[in-house]
Amino acid sequence: MTTEFQDILYEVGENAVRITINRPEVFNAFRLQTVEELIKAFQMANEETSVNTVIFAGAGEKAFCTGGDQKEHLSEDGLYGPRGTVGLPIEELQTAIRDLRKVSIAQVQGYAIGGGNVFATLCDLTIASEKAKFGQVGPKVGSADPGWGTALLARHVGEKRAREIWFLCRQYSAQEAYDMGLVNKVVPHDQLAAEVEAWAAEINLKSPSAIAICKRSFNADSENIRGISFLGVQAVKHYYMSEESKEGVRAFNERRNPDFKKYL
Repeated sequence: MTTEFQDILYEVGENAVRITINRPEVFNAFRLQTVEELIKAFQMANEETSVNTVIFAGAGEKAFCTGGDQKEHLSEDGLYGPRGTVGLPIEELQTAIRDLRKVSIAQVQGYAIGGGNVFATLCDLTIASEKAKFGQVGPKVGSADPGWGTALLARHVGEKRAREIWFLCRQYSAQEAYDMGLVNKVVPHDQLAAEVEAWAAEINLKSPSAIAICKRSFNADSENIRGISFLGVQAVKHYYMSEESKEGVRAFNERRNPDFKKYL
């Protein structure tokens, strides 16, 4: 079964639903259309009865996802578009991924940066190519993820490491991400798809109800982060409308270093 979208691909396979961001020309950065299609896709996948797993991937060889498309983030008010708190219904998408009854697997073949790193954090499992790179860029480009991308990341890698990732905006190899606890397994690049499919096949043999109960139990322990996220996004909305945030976006698109010192 294949459902047609513009920015993503949606396929139901033997062992998993596969949802792929299909914007390799911009390193699978997402815009409003992408987010809306991903929400629909994850909701559809949640109702699919033939498999226990959803594989989340990015098209091409270079990137899983590099976050919000900064070229789309140049509107006069500093927001992305007409929908959602920050012009993207990102809270709805994060909720759709978080609340899946199925096991979500991030298949990371290249860059998982910014919002892409948050997606990898939100997925139940992350399997990476040895060529993968992980990291955040928010404070570097005038952005932040004040919820799942920070608090849940700290649960995965520890608070000191999570603060390092956000405050320094460095990139980390797949092996470094594995050592921190952000990745479940690292495999040779040409074996990534097969490895993810093998994990999905193994999970597909398990009880769907037991998996759903386990997921709800895991999620319950960190459910307070949802409230932090929704509250934090309200603050991010006003931050995006500030000249400080706009300077980060302008600098990114102009390929220069931002001048944030004047906002201290």
